[in-house]
Amino acid sequence: MTQTLILNLVVEKIRSTINEDWIHDFEIDLETRFNEDLEIESIEFVKIANAIQQHYGDRLNIAAWLSGKSINELIGLNVGQLVDYIETQTESK
Repeated sequence: MTQTLILNLVVEKIRSTINEDWIHDFEIDLETRFNEDLEIESIEFVKIANAIQQHYGDRLNIAAWLSGKSINELIGLNVGQLVDYIETQTESK
C-alpha cells in the first residue's frame, strides 16, 4: 500500500472520529501533529487508533508501537510517523 493511500485513510479516520466542522477544512499532511496542530485529546486518539487497527486487523499493533514511545515522543507524534509505521507493518505482512 502506498504512503498516499495510507495517508488518505488516516486523514479519513481523523476526520470521521473528530467529526466537527473545522476538521473537514483543516489541511492534514504528514507533518501535522496530533497534539499541537489538531489538539486531539487522548480519547480521540484512541478512537482514531482503534479505527485504523480495525481496518488493518492483526497486521498492526498500534498499542504496542505507542507503548515504546516516551511521553515527549507521544506529545510530538505526527501523522507521518503513524503513516510510516502502518506502511512498514503492512509491507512486511
